[in-house]
Amino acid sequence: MKKFLTLILASSLFIACDFDKGFDEMNINPTKAAQIDVNNKLASVFLRTSGERYENWRASLIYSSMIVQHMSSTATYWTGNFYTRNDGYATSLFDRAYPQQVKEIEDIINQLNEEGNSGTAMGVARIWRVFIFHRLTDLYGDIPYSEAGKGYIEGILKPAYDAQQDIYMDMLSELEAGIGQLGANTLGVSDLVYQGDVDKWRRFGNSLMLRLAMRLTKADAATAQAWATKAISAGTMSSNGDIAYIQHTLGPAGINKNGHGEVFSADGNPRLSKTFVDFLQGDPRLPILGARRSDGSTNPADLIGMPNGLTSGALEAKYGNDNTVYAEPNRGVITGEDAPMVFQTYAEVEFLKAEASTRGWISSDAATHYNNGVKAAMQMLSMLYPNAAAISDAQVADYLAARPFDAANAMEMIHSQYWAATFLNEYEAFANWRRTGFPVLQPFGGEAVYDGNVTNGTIPRRLIYPMSEESTNAENFAAALSRQGPNEFTTRVWWDK
Repeated sequence: MKKFLTLILASSLFIACDFDKGFDEMNINPTKAAQIDVNNKLASVFLRTSGERYENWRASLIYSSMIVQHMSSTATYWTGNFYTRNDGYATSLFDRAYPQQVKEIEDIINQLNEEGNSGTAMGVARIWRVFIFHRLTDLYGDIPYSEAGKGYIEGILKPAYDAQQDIYMDMLSELEAGIGQLGANTLGVSDLVYQGDVDKWRRFGNSLMLRLAMRLTKADAATAQAWATKAISAGTMSSNGDIAYIQHTLGPAGINKNGHGEVFSADGNPRLSKTFVDFLQGDPRLPILGARRSDGSTNPADLIGMPNGLTSGALEAKYGNDNTVYAEPNRGVITGEDAPMVFQTYAEVEFLKAEASTRGWISSDAATHYNNGVKAAMQMLSMLYPNAAAISDAQVADYLAARPFDAANAMEMIHSQYWAATFLNEYEAFANWRRTGFPVLQPFGGEAVYDGNVTNGTIPRRLIYPMSEESTNAENFAAALSRQGPNEFTTRVWWDK
């Protein structure tokens, strides 16, 4: 349900001086709150995490979606398509998350501690804190974590960068603790994710635990297995009704709108990548996700993907087409400013369970989980987007019959579908591709290497820190580079080595 959200934006605090002693009551305005209600703060941080146009344009779409070849563009300022460096774009999530999302969630947890609240609100806050930090560390690697967001609370103005391995171990423990604190619904309408359904929060917490556990398969398989089986046993998402997302609105202005939707309103350059459209051939999702730029046709025969890594001149010289013939994200269905922002889906969970089964970690059937994931990924679209055509059980069955699960190629099948299911959840698509290597992507989509790229023609493995950290937090920044490696797009994070 679409809602308008009213947030308390400020409160007045009056501090008595020594000469006012004995007159405290006279210095308090009884109509003003001494502290903003934590539920209003939670609503704010949910929206902040969904993000503004700023970071969704830059880190999510310009970099992540182009790198994983969900989308393409001939405009060279879409730098992720050409593996070129724009510091302001690549650092945008870091720049926005710390003064907003991180600061707000640390303030919430501090307030809950001061109020002695160790119940549902604290459990939700701890789960959401993990969600915020896991996206940051996945994108950048070692980051300020244990000391982050505590400038006002503890006076820490130059936070240390924690090693990603330590961050992951703490995040998993925090999820377990936070889930354990969930009880009665105390959030009310401020819960923009699950509208007060604590059982769904519990399943989301376990599903996020599964996501983080599987992220460790290359770095620490034993730890990955232990936490993955714990999460699955505790109860993960069980249907599309458990999807973690925020339903945005067209107003009031600001963070109530979907940041991706605001990008699509402002920028007509992105197209669906040839890699993505080629994968979706014969898939009932294609006419839902794409439409031809020139006339809006959704006829699958009209939907052509744009090759990656080509400027407009190079594209026309090689293929004889201008960019209007290619498919773009379907403006009639998925690109609205009131569209939902999705954080994790049931389909993703089923694909991760299929992987866990393939690895022999759980006894349930990999093919069943795979089929469940494909069905969920297809049928969630009409639930999330009111203008999307419903995909029937028969259409899903036909698709799967033509592409039966093959245990010999399980990982490629599972994670190619995971990649398809995470379209417009680009941070996750980029992270899971780096972990698994699937789908197999060619640099620049197999086109010629773009002159001026900064990765020696290889696909980027991370985004970069703000160079301002070199001067404002020099000692901790230097320690992070010494431990992780140079501040380059090709430096791999701990779980990707």
